[in-house]
Amino acid sequence: MRQAIHHLSVQARTRGFVEFTGEVRRFVAEQGIRTGLLTLFCRHTSASLLIQENADPSVRRDLERYFATLAPEDATRYEHDTEGPDDMPAHLRTALTQVQLSVPVEHGRMVLGTWQGLYLFEHRQHPQPRDIVLHLLGE
Repeated sequence: MRQAIHHLSVQARTRGFVEFTGEVRRFVAEQGIRTGLLTLFCRHTSASLLIQENADPSVRRDLERYFATLAPEDATRYEHDTEGPDDMPAHLRTALTQVQLSVPVEHGRMVLGTWQGLYLFEHRQHPQPRDIVLHLLGE
């Protein structure tokens, strides 16, 4: 059994989705592990990770609108606003999604569906670089 770990920095310009599938594909290919499991972990509480449709951008726009409805920016709704009006809604959106993904690796490649991509789902208006930890275990 072998393993590899890598920190990937992903930067969003504003709230929304940033696809980083290509960077992860390169990492997996460079490791020479044919069969295994890749774990991705976002080290933040105001951004999350999703495997999502990567062919039609309207899917991501609809998701953004849906989460804005679930956790709107509204100063009258939340006590926590240390970093601004988008602070607590960002934490709620992260709680409703996920910060960790698992993707099988077969024949040295991630086993993703035809229209699936890996995304950082940024929940802040003025984001900082996000650290995504990639951990690959296999043989």
